[in-house]
Amino acid sequence: MEIVKIPSMDKAEYDKLIEEGFISRIAFQGSKYPYIAPFLYVFDGKFLYFLATKYGRKNNLFRQHPYVSVEIEKYSSDLSSYTFVTMQGYLVQVEDAIEKKIVREKFVNMIRAHNLSKNILAALGHKPEEPLEAIASEERSNIWKLTGVTDIVALKNL
Repeated sequence: MEIVKIPSMDKAEYDKLIEEGFISRIAFQGSKYPYIAPFLYVFDGKFLYFLATKYGRKNNLFRQHPYVSVEIEKYSSDLSSYTFVTMQGYLVQVEDAIEKKIVREKFVNMIRAHNLSKNILAALGHKPEEPLEAIASEERSNIWKLTGVTDIVALKNL
């Protein structure tokens, strides 16, 4: 019996997957085991940006080892179709005020475009009853940018 390999996606296909999505998983290097956490993200066509609350294990792991693996996936409920991309690179904290403002506004627009529940605000350091614009006007979270991507694996079943 022959092993069937899942076909690779080309750059246009995985860029589309990334552009259409908004949830990723980041694997950090832990002291013994990897630590995986879900993150909302936005994509500007070149870089992935993540909002990270200013508390929690992820912050210490980011400071100790900014080299990460990021995974984004899309699949049907019955798994008749699925695609995923993983990227290895490192995270940098965005410090430039203009870049931060632009990225925060992208998050507000993404949440609106996908009609996400305001409950997601709690994962970003805000109360669900606060206006969505608080993400852009206040800095309750850090902005991390995935850079230095050295490896991309993008596969699909169709």
